[in-house]
Amino acid sequence: MVFGVLKDIKNGEYRVIATPSEIATIVADGHTALVQKGAGEKAGFEDAAYAEAGAEIVDTAEEMYARSELLAKVKEFEPCEYELLRENQIVFTCIHPAAHPEEVQALLDKKVIAFTAEDSHRYGSPNCEAAGKQGALMGLESMLSINGGKGKFVSGLGGAPGMKVLILGGGTVGQAALSVLHALGAWVTIMDINIGTLRSISRQYHEQVNTMISTKQNIAKLLPETDMVLNCVKWPKGCKDYLIDRSMLKLMEKGSVIVDISNDDQGAIESFHETTHENPRYIEEGVVHYCVSNIPGAIANSTSVAYAASVLPHFRGILNQGVAEACAKDGFLRRSLTAYKGYLTHEETSALQNRPWVRPEDILGISDKKLDAAPPATVTRSENFIPLEDIRLQ
Repeated sequence: MVFGVLKDIKNGEYRVIATPSEIATIVADGHTALVQKGAGEKAGFEDAAYAEAGAEIVDTAEEMYARSELLAKVKEFEPCEYELLRENQIVFTCIHPAAHPEEVQALLDKKVIAFTAEDSHRYGSPNCEAAGKQGALMGLESMLSINGGKGKFVSGLGGAPGMKVLILGGGTVGQAALSVLHALGAWVTIMDINIGTLRSISRQYHEQVNTMISTKQNIAKLLPETDMVLNCVKWPKGCKDYLIDRSMLKLMEKGSVIVDISNDDQGAIESFHETTHENPRYIEEGVVHYCVSNIPGAIANSTSVAYAASVLPHFRGILNQGVAEACAKDGFLRRSLTAYKGYLTHEETSALQNRPWVRPEDILGISDKKLDAAPPATVTRSENFIPLEDIRLQ
């Protein structure tokens, strides 16, 4: 097959989906690799390194789309890319389909086979780890007086206490943020809805981190004495409530900081709106908000290396075995299938966009095989199925 690595064009995105190391592996498997000119340059990977690994360097995105059978990049497709997609092409990227109905419609209209990368990670995405760790550092930068913050130093100084930090969510993102802030001497409280997660974190840090069950009421109790809040909660799409609503901002001191790492419209923070690396902060009710949507792009080299290594097995599975067999053998890849030749195959998107969907195993004709198990990607469920008799198996 022909595997293609696109150059990402989203504002502030510097990562690349595959490094020369992954290209060398794919070429050794007997496939052709195309890399768009400059795709890895901002992450520290020159075209010459890709060529040495066996890739052909392609000048334009148009040629990449025209020639690639499996096409991959880091972030969502931009509207200018929709018309370049072609029928039966396999695409792999962070689609975030439930939040992007126009992008989903383009994928369906073009009858591509689309995988949304964020749902494909068995052990949590390296991007989540990167977002948590770097998000913590961005929060500390936002605390500086020159950025509108109250000017506290993370671990304090002689005679001056350190920062009190509240982390919402004890998953991959929250634990990554905790590892940085604890090491730097912050006084950290972490909240989650899973008591087992909190016990594990408490033991890991030798009872030197405070843990609490995550409720709106518990958050409100802590906000008056909290210097920085990091939201690391993957908030259910369509939820009408918030963990921190606008009225709760008044509980915080002026110059306090909120870092919304999870970064969703209608997410856990009502006062959220997306920002960019060029203009990363805004102040509401005296509270500094840092809401950049692609924090990992700021550490493009490290994130690219870690992320590319994590998705290489998916690429090799598709390239070497085909989509159906790869999805049978890897439940996490199967659950990330979002669109298949004009049919929606993503449950959360079906529920939130009121679109009919079909299970990946049904559209792929593998439901009678022994399938690798994987939990649902989200808690959102949809019974809005396309009747199987209306589906022409490909």
